[in-house]
This record gives sequence, structure tokens and C-alpha cells, in this order.
Amino acid sequence: MITLDKPVYLTEKGRTELEAELAYLQDNKRLETIARLQEARGGGDWMDNTEHMLIEEELAFIDARIQEISYMLDHAQLIEPGNEDNQVDVGETVIIQTDDGGMEEYTIVGVAEADPGRGFISNESPLGHALLRHKVGDEVIVKAPIGELHYRIVALS
Repeated sequence: MITLDKPVYLTEKGRTELEAELAYLQDNKRLETIARLQEARGGGDWMDNTEHMLIEEELAFIDARIQEISYMLDHAQLIEPGNEDNQVDVGETVIIQTDDGGMEEYTIVGVAEADPGRGFISNESPLGHALLRHKVGDEVIVKAPIGELHYRIVALS
């Protein structure tokens, strides 16, 4: 079966962080959780053991996260720094001016690294997507539930 997988855009730092998290989950957290699960099974009827069920859920969560990170790393497309075409692209930091004259700075990253509170927005978010392929001086419009939001690109770095 052929699948068309979307690339997962990652910076070098993002890839390193995911690799570290994967190693920790596989080499530490998962093994510790399995040991706790075996310990919980040791005491009588484990079918009615609430602690046992909670640890099984925790192990399932860990395994799911391991699979998610493995998928991201297997499909990673590394974002190379540099802006030769002077257009907003994944990996670029952009300064924009809002309708009210305020300035905001964002770095456009892939979904895996998005953290809007720290200024990292996804290339698939409404704002990130609207900014892509635009240049300094361009105005972009983002359709939001509260209406259209207008931004002007002030600088790229």
C-alpha cells in the first residue's frame, strides 16, 4: 500500500529535542513504567487492581508518544536557515505590524515545534499559512472567527 505522507518540518534544535525525548522515553520512562506494572501485578488479583489499570494507561500513553515521535523523525524534513528569496518561509523569523500598530515577532515552524506562547507558530496555522511566500512590506489578511485580521510584514530574519 502506498501512502502519501506529509513531511514534518523540523529545525535542527527541534530534531535534537525530539531525539532526546525519544531516548528518554525508550531508555528510562518506559522501562520504569514496566517495572511498576510488574510490581502492581504482584499483589493478588490484578484484574481489579486500580493501580495496575492506571499504570497500563500510562504505558499506553508512553508507547503512543514513542510512536508519534518516531513517525515525526522518520518523516522529518530539516528546515535550513537562510532567506535567499526574501520571502517568508518555514524556519524564518518575521516581525509583523498589527492593525493597532503593535509589533509581533514569530518564527514559522512545523506543527511539531509550534508553541505560540513562545513565538513559534505553525506553517499550518491561519497566521503562519497566510504569511508564507510574502515579502517585507506585504499586507496579509487572516480570516478569523472575529473577522479579518490585517498584518503588514515589517522584517525578516
